[in-house]
Amino acid sequence: MKTFYIETFGCQMNVHDSEKVIGTLNQQGYSQVATPEEAGLVLYNTCSIRDKAEQKVFHRLQQFQKEAGKSGKVYGVLGCVAQQEGERIFERAPHVSLVVGSASYPKLPELLVQIESGGRRVTGLSLDTEETFETSFTRRDNPHRAYITIIEGCDKACAYCVVPRTRGPERSRTAASILAEARQLAASGYTEIQLLGQNVNSYRDPSPGGARFAQLLREVGAVEGLRRVRFTTSHPRDFTRDIIEAMDGNPVLCNHVHLPVQSGSDRVLSNMQRLYTRGEYMRRIEWMKHSHRNIAITTDIIVGFCGETGEDFEETIRLVEEVGYDSMFSFKYSQRPNTPALSLTDHVPEEEKARRLSILQEKQRGIQMRRNAAYIGERHEVMAEYFNQATGQWVGRTAQNKTLNFLLGGRPAPTPGQYLDVLVTRSGPNSLAGEACA
Repeated sequence: MKTFYIETFGCQMNVHDSEKVIGTLNQQGYSQVATPEEAGLVLYNTCSIRDKAEQKVFHRLQQFQKEAGKSGKVYGVLGCVAQQEGERIFERAPHVSLVVGSASYPKLPELLVQIESGGRRVTGLSLDTEETFETSFTRRDNPHRAYITIIEGCDKACAYCVVPRTRGPERSRTAASILAEARQLAASGYTEIQLLGQNVNSYRDPSPGGARFAQLLREVGAVEGLRRVRFTTSHPRDFTRDIIEAMDGNPVLCNHVHLPVQSGSDRVLSNMQRLYTRGEYMRRIEWMKHSHRNIAITTDIIVGFCGETGEDFEETIRLVEEVGYDSMFSFKYSQRPNTPALSLTDHVPEEEKARRLSILQEKQRGIQMRRNAAYIGERHEVMAEYFNQATGQWVGRTAQNKTLNFLLGGRPAPTPGQYLDVLVTRSGPNSLAGEACA
């Protein structure tokens, strides 16, 4: 029996890519196993957006280097690190036989045949992407929530970012194929879908007419059987007011927007080549705050980018206070290969980056405590996900993408995927707690 193990690093797009890889391998007669020790084929689907994520992958590979020659296992590196490093991976990890970028996943069966036929080192690194959106063999890991990739790649040139080189240029899928997949998923019992893209709101239908993202949102939100439609990640430059208007017009479109700002300083934003100013970003925040719905806003922030001064950092803190984010992913800047920022000087010392990150995260923690406390006494619909044996609570998620842990209060236990109303009675910095309503 052919067996494989796959470990996924990084974003939701990588998670969905792994679903495609799993489905493809299942079609080829492979069975998934729980540990690399059990597997004949060991795959790492990688992220290279930050140095730490990349180093985790090579650490995993090093763990098995001594045993590789004896075991007869095939080791493969997939995803962004594969596309970024290419055949250099064979030098860093000589026991690796397979290096495949995300655009080449549909070619996995023929690449594995090459290895079975004696190929020692096989690559799939083309960014020729006619098959990029192939989903016929996707193995969905969640029976209630599904991902749909609507746009791949990136045409922006942020100075710190490797995505344009690892995922290629922006190319959008046709609206007709997206809607067909959404309808098929709804007919199969999925009630929540999430539209994915490196810059999801940069979507433009390649078919005649070229519908933009807001129109696609309206059409997906009208698919019969869907209860929730989410999307991530948005780029501020392409975030238009009609996206908010679409969300206002249909409660199926979840009231949550992830809008990375990266910095609150115009000078740093310019150095980052982010293509918007602080004022332009805040205008989009105002659109959301004037919505008819209570939209949860989340973001990404990088501290310690090249040349960031103490005043630049204070501008970021002031922006965070002004917006009042519901949650945040925050990171220290790390150099990435083949990015424009490599030519920049005036690097912020690591200890100063760490200090700033700590200040930012403590500030955000306080904001989240206050934001979440405001939900106490409100009723919110959740999708029940699972029962947490350790806490004796069910875990669900609201339309605003907030985790809500709840007790049943004598009511019948839900089944995973069921929707029910919960009264919020307590809150913390990262989640809400409550009791199911009658």
